[in-house]
Amino acid sequence: MSFYKKVISAVILTSVCVAPAMAQSGTNSPYSQYGLGQLSEQTSGFNRGMNGLGLAFRDGNQVNYINPASYSALDSLTFIFDVGLSGQVTNFSENGQKINANNADFEYAVAGFRIFKHVGVSFGIIPFTNIGYNYSITDYLNDDRSDAYTNTYSGSGGLHQVYFGAGWEFIKGLSVGANISYIWGDIDRSVINSYSDSYINTLSKYYTATVKNYKLDIGLQYLVNINKQNSLTIGLTYGPGHKLNSDPTCMVISTNSSTGVADTTSYTVNNGLEIPTTFGGGLTWNHKNKLKLGADFTYQKWGSLKYPVYNVVNDVPSYELTDNYYKDRYKATIGGEYCNDETSRNFFRKIRFRAGMSYATPYYKVNGADGPDEISVSAGFGIPIVNAYNNRSILNISGQWVHASAKGMLTENTFRINIGITFNERWFMKWKVN
Repeated sequence: MSFYKKVISAVILTSVCVAPAMAQSGTNSPYSQYGLGQLSEQTSGFNRGMNGLGLAFRDGNQVNYINPASYSALDSLTFIFDVGLSGQVTNFSENGQKINANNADFEYAVAGFRIFKHVGVSFGIIPFTNIGYNYSITDYLNDDRSDAYTNTYSGSGGLHQVYFGAGWEFIKGLSVGANISYIWGDIDRSVINSYSDSYINTLSKYYTATVKNYKLDIGLQYLVNINKQNSLTIGLTYGPGHKLNSDPTCMVISTNSSTGVADTTSYTVNNGLEIPTTFGGGLTWNHKNKLKLGADFTYQKWGSLKYPVYNVVNDVPSYELTDNYYKDRYKATIGGEYCNDETSRNFFRKIRFRAGMSYATPYYKVNGADGPDEISVSAGFGIPIVNAYNNRSILNISGQWVHASAKGMLTENTFRINIGITFNERWFMKWKVN
């Protein structure tokens, strides 16, 4: 098979594998009803073993798309194809009550290879946000508990992105790169207020939005060789924020419970959704290409953005952009990887051991109060796949625990299993025949 046919085949395989999964939700979290939804990990299998660490990681046998400058380090002889999925169990607790929910998600498919000396490219499909929840709250209107009401909340959808990126080491040790993405998806949410008293109208609110826009991410990496055994890599990323050219709508339906007659009012906010400017920085220390330790920090400027909110003030309803809905988000991660000898013929010496932990603040507010902070830890393995014709592919397996909580709000504890397979094929090797 020719090189171009192989690339086209990989693109088709990526689309076939991931496109059907994009209609599924990878979350049951009620917190996904806020903003653009629950922010996705946006990391591949090897990153997740280190809890998402990777802004300053350079590995010729893995696609590290969180910093496109890393593509310049891709092995010149190989084509890398990486697919991943996850399964999770989440425990929700509030006011002494607990409930569990399960999810499974086919998350990403990416590929990468070198096209010129010091120039690598990558493409793939990855998630951006997830929305998925369905719950209800029932209470009484008066002290004698004669009249009850039920509020039902549900939502689905999310945003996804397909990207193409390139990285170039234009000076020894210094690389730059960029990912350009097409971002798309639907956001569907509803709130239905119903009453046991048939004389009180049922009020239903449906929020919808469709996104079709772009996303740009720029990266830089600088590798410093301290001595023959140690090196330090600095990684920086930048993503400009902008409007998404989406017109979110709110449809309010008031239904007479006795007669079934409905009165519908629709509201639209022109160009009402946007993504924030994002900055990232990381350091990685590499000792003998065996031990790699690093730290990442990211900052997203959500606080300066507005979001459309439906309100009723003095019996006058409105649906308009509102300040003080978002807040700036920070995330700090530390982690590392150890591999005794990735070139060894001994299977056990080639296994990669990974671990990491993170702390992240929320990007939205709930009724004026900050949403839940997140604390997460992970550990995993990179297990070599050895067969008659390939000993470079890797099975990446990791477990992750995420704790999300805020005072007076729902607490979430999630245990997630991440599985990724990195197929590493030597498409570009020149065979010598004697």
